[in-house]
Parts: sequence; C-alpha cells; structure tokens
Amino acid sequence: MPKRGYHHGNLRQALVEAALHLIEAKGPTGFTLSEAAKKAGVTPAAVYRHFDGREDLIAEAGRQGYVMFADLMQHAYDKYQPSALAAFEATGRAYLAFARKHPGHYIAMFESGISVNRTPELAEAANRARAILERAAADLSQHIPAEKRPPASMFSAHILAMSHGVVELYARNSPGAASPFPPEDLLESGIGIYLRGLGLIEPDS
Repeated sequence: MPKRGYHHGNLRQALVEAALHLIEAKGPTGFTLSEAAKKAGVTPAAVYRHFDGREDLIAEAGRQGYVMFADLMQHAYDKYQPSALAAFEATGRAYLAFARKHPGHYIAMFESGISVNRTPELAEAANRARAILERAAADLSQHIPAEKRPPASMFSAHILAMSHGVVELYARNSPGAASPFPPEDLLESGIGIYLRGLGLIEPDS
C-alpha cells in the first residue's frame, strides 16, 4: 500500500480503524503505532499529528465505542418503554449484542487497562453509557419497597458484571471455553434469578 503521509484526508479515523483491527487480532498491547500507521497506509511520523502514543489511539477507539454503546443502550431502553422490566432486560441484551458486533471497540473500552478518566471526552461517553443502565435499574427498582431497595448504581453494576462475565467466558470464543448454553440464555436466566431475588418478577412455578 503506498504511503499517503500527511496528505491523508481522514488520517485520524483511518488510524482508529487500523487500531481496531489490530486490537481484535493482537489485543490492545500486541501492536505498535508503526503497525497501525502501516495498516492505515501512512508514515509512522504522521501518526503523531493526531496521537501522542498508542494509549491515546486506543483511548479514542474506546471513546467512539462508548458513544456507539450508549446509543445502542438508549435505543434498547426506549424501544421497550413504558415497561420498566422489558426496558431493563433489553439493555442487558444490548450489552451482549454490542460485544459480539464490535469486539475491537469492546476490548478498547473494557480490556485495554486505559482509565475512562484519561480524557474528559472519554469519561463523558463512558458515563453516559452507564447512566442509561442506571436509569433502567432505577425505574425497575421503584417496585421494591424503599427499605429493601438497592442503590440503582449497585443494581446496574451487578448486571454489568454479569453481562461482562458472560461475554468474557462464553461469547468471545475463547479457546477451550465452549459455552454450555447459548450466551443469550445464560444472561437471560442470570438476570431472571437476580430479579426474582429482589422480588421483581414472579418465582418459577
């Protein structure tokens, strides 16, 4: 591929796309800026017009991922209104769907070791995504007596942890870790057990 150097029309985004491919193939620490530049078709020196280093490049990939993730979560939440239960369950499914469809972004967001507070823009995007699930949890927890109601942030954190666990163990095709059940079923049943424990859905007969 010929080098386009500083004349690349959309170099910044081309580097992000290159990084996403490399993250999927090699992990967030398995590639260099020179490899990203080569994949984008530009000189290594051109990278530094937009990013100070690899971590800044990955942080931007993560920021874009959080924007997409928040949009998907918002759509899932809105689609199933006014049912608080259906909207909450939909946000859980949206998490799994995002991880499958956008693995490079997902890794940059959750597995790169880069703090969401690295930049104000990254923090804002991450907070928006978390706030949607917290709002869904808050809506649903209104059906729990106040003295037994967990904080919405704890409620949503439990579901995020469960969703992340299903993704990591069973939805990312880890070698030798075949899922005993479809990941969607594992997540749905896990959320069901959690919600039954809070008295938000009827127990199985």
